[in-house]
Amino acid sequence: MPRHVVLLRGINLGSRNRISMPELRAALEEAGFKEVETYLQSGNVILDSRAKPETVARKVSAVIKDRFGLEIAVVVRTRAELAAIVKRNPLGSVAKDPKRYQVTFLSKKVSANVVRELEEAAAPEERVVAAGREVYAWHPRTIARSKLWTKPAGKTLGVTATSRNWATVEALLALAE
Repeated sequence: MPRHVVLLRGINLGSRNRISMPELRAALEEAGFKEVETYLQSGNVILDSRAKPETVARKVSAVIKDRFGLEIAVVVRTRAELAAIVKRNPLGSVAKDPKRYQVTFLSKKVSANVVRELEEAAAPEERVVAAGREVYAWHPRTIARSKLWTKPAGKTLGVTATSRNWATVEALLALAE
C-alpha cells in the first residue's frame, strides 16, 4: 500500500492549534488510514493509503476538523515524491546546516511572479530555488529574521504551503521507507 507523508501547517506552535499526536494517530486510524506514525509534535504524519495524495489531504483535514475542531491546511507527498525532493536537493552544495535549510511544500506550483518575489526577498547570502511544488531556501545566518522566510511562512504565495527544515525532511523520508 502506498506510503504518504502528511504535513500539517501551523499546529502545536505555542498555545494555538494544539493537537496531541497520540490522539491524531488514533483519529486517523479510526478514519481508515493504516500504519499511522507521527514525527515530532509539529504535524508530520506518515501513513498508508490507496487514495491519491489530494484525497488523503482532504480526508486528513476533515478528520482534524471533525475531531479537534481545527481548520488546518494539509499538504501531502508520496514516499516516492519525497525521495525525489531529497534527491533533487538543489542547494546541497551550499546548505551545510540542515536546521537553516528549509523546504516549503506547496499544494501546487507557484507562478513565475511569486518565484521572482521570493528571489527578491532573499538577502545576499541566502539562496532560493523553486522546483515544481517545492521551494528550497538556505538561510546561513538566521531564519527568524529573514525576509525570504516570511514569504512562505505567511500566506502570500497564493497556495497552501508548509515548511520543514532539511533534518526533518530527511527524517520523514527515512520513516517512510
